[in-house]
Amino acid sequence: MPLNKVKAFLDVHGTKYVVISHSKAYTAQGIAAIAHISGKELAKTVVVKLDGDLAMTVLPASYQVDLEELRKRTGVSTAELATEREFKQHFPDCETGAMPPFGNLYGIPVYVDETLTLDREIAFNAGSHYELIKMLYRDFERLVKPEVMDFSSAHAAYAMV
Repeated sequence: MPLNKVKAFLDVHGTKYVVISHSKAYTAQGIAAIAHISGKELAKTVVVKLDGDLAMTVLPASYQVDLEELRKRTGVSTAELATEREFKQHFPDCETGAMPPFGNLYGIPVYVDETLTLDREIAFNAGSHYELIKMLYRDFERLVKPEVMDFSSAHAAYAMV
């Protein structure tokens, strides 16, 4: 069960969190509505390629990744969305598109949009399309140590969750 890896990591680090079960949903906005969580507090993970290497971007569900801004901020030559085929094998314990934003557990760098740092709590997919974890943002940042930068725009997003 995907949730076990994330829970074990949080438990080892003495982190407080809540697991929220919901009916199966595939889009970040759909999950936010079902779980009664603001699209601003629901953090979605979008896997990208930066100069060909996989990276995780984490941003509010109601936002989308601005690939040009991400490219500029990270100093790479190319930034593009990764295809399911390119990243699926890196997350063997997760349902496709439901990866938790813990790239550190998968050897993948994590970039967080600065808008999430304004939230006291964030919720995110826990490796499946029917469970979320809600925790303090400061605990997430302490455990994952992501690079924080501005790389999103506030539009309805169609990128993967």
